[in-house]
Amino acid sequence: MKIGEIPVGNRVIMAPSTRLRAEPDGRPGEIVAQYYAQRASMGLIVSEGTFPTEASRGYLGQPGLVDDVHQAAWARVASAVHDSGGKIVVQLMHAGRLTHPGITGGREVQAPSAIAAPGTARTEAGKERFPVPAALTTGAAAGIADQFARAAKRAVAAGLDGVEIHAANGYLLHQFLAPNSNQRTDRYGGSPRNRARLVEEVIDAVGCAIGPGRVGLRISPGHDVQGTLEVDPADVVETYGTLVDHVSRAGLAYLSILHDDPEGRLVQGLRHRFAGPLVLNNGFTSVTTLSDACDMLLFAGADAVAVGRAAIANPDLVERWRYGCKLNVPRPQTFYVGGPEGYVDYPRR
Repeated sequence: MKIGEIPVGNRVIMAPSTRLRAEPDGRPGEIVAQYYAQRASMGLIVSEGTFPTEASRGYLGQPGLVDDVHQAAWARVASAVHDSGGKIVVQLMHAGRLTHPGITGGREVQAPSAIAAPGTARTEAGKERFPVPAALTTGAAAGIADQFARAAKRAVAAGLDGVEIHAANGYLLHQFLAPNSNQRTDRYGGSPRNRARLVEEVIDAVGCAIGPGRVGLRISPGHDVQGTLEVDPADVVETYGTLVDHVSRAGLAYLSILHDDPEGRLVQGLRHRFAGPLVLNNGFTSVTTLSDACDMLLFAGADAVAVGRAAIANPDLVERWRYGCKLNVPRPQTFYVGGPEGYVDYPRR
């Protein structure tokens, strides 16, 4: 099939999964290229969340796409994946209030409103509570779209097949969508129409920069994660319905929805509002199985299925599913620790 302008060999997508193996300056090194190249038989790889500006960095060990050094490093990743027969897009992620000056090099933490996220950040000094962020001015909020667009241009210049815009899981764009983290009274806050506006502007700017057929969007409506809460079902339907209508008109390559009930009313309502390829992911509560994937394709209207932990543990997941082979078991204790263990050492069949 084709996902936008990207031809893919199967309907199994590697979900964006934070691994924190980049160099201290945000360069994805040789081990990152090896990791993604190992998984090139997936129909499409979506990279881990990648920061478009230094101030938007959410984690130590997270890759970036800010400057020429980052771009050159991603070019090596793209070449490694392509040489192995795969396709890869980079997920662009602004952490918003889910970061700390100890991660961003002392830069001010920014968010829709001056409301701290619950919990702690892992800084070089250890765990520290998330600070109260500075509320973005109207002009600064409008500038976020340009930041994403610049990073998207670098992605394509590096040879990557496109980008995925991260508007899920409690990060900045999701913070704008959710009423508890967005208490603004300007054009970016208040009504569902206004809360969806920044994500729409990012979509338009990135689509203009690299072509909408190379742009995907990931959302997690009603996920209630990392302190970003969407507890009013009617508001969720109105907010995300407004957003998905815009996504459909924009002609994006795909819409990726993370939700634990893919066949439920919310996801199915959004599915019918979107005209393009739909990627579904059934959430964090359990490892996606082959049966889950087939159900999403057959009964939930998915065109492709995003798979996280099973793809982490099985670089040849597609082949194992195809031939009914036993799967490697993920090792969560190694997900974020750095180094090759639990990263590039999972055996192939």
